[in-house]
Amino acid sequence: MDVKQLNEICANFLPGHMGINVTHCDENTITAYIDVLPHHLAPNGYLHAGTAVTLADTCCGNGCLANLPEGSTGFTTIELKSNHLGTAREGRIECTATVAHKGRTTQVWDAEVRNVQTGKIISLFRCTQMILYPKS
Repeated sequence: MDVKQLNEICANFLPGHMGINVTHCDENTITAYIDVLPHHLAPNGYLHAGTAVTLADTCCGNGCLANLPEGSTGFTTIELKSNHLGTAREGRIECTATVAHKGRTTQVWDAEVRNVQTGKIISLFRCTQMILYPKS
């Protein structure tokens, strides 16, 4: 699956509404960004943790989608964890997700969200997806 297909799939759902743009996808890595706008912020004026989590979860999910095993029909996230280490109030945040485990029944992806202007890590993220198959 290529970048254009992933962006089209997400366009009318939460990732599209959040302004997430996938820029790279291969069998082990996916990268996407958000240009931070006021609706991405919490009431305190800093990046809402949910914005970083949505970006990271979208990267990991798209990585899984692009690497589904033969015969599978999709996936669902069964666990996610995030550590928030920094923030952004404007500019661009970028996420790179890398596969840690690619099995027939689960995939595990690790992601880093960075403030593009400062280069500092905003969030560390790990996501586990269960691979779905047709019911027999």
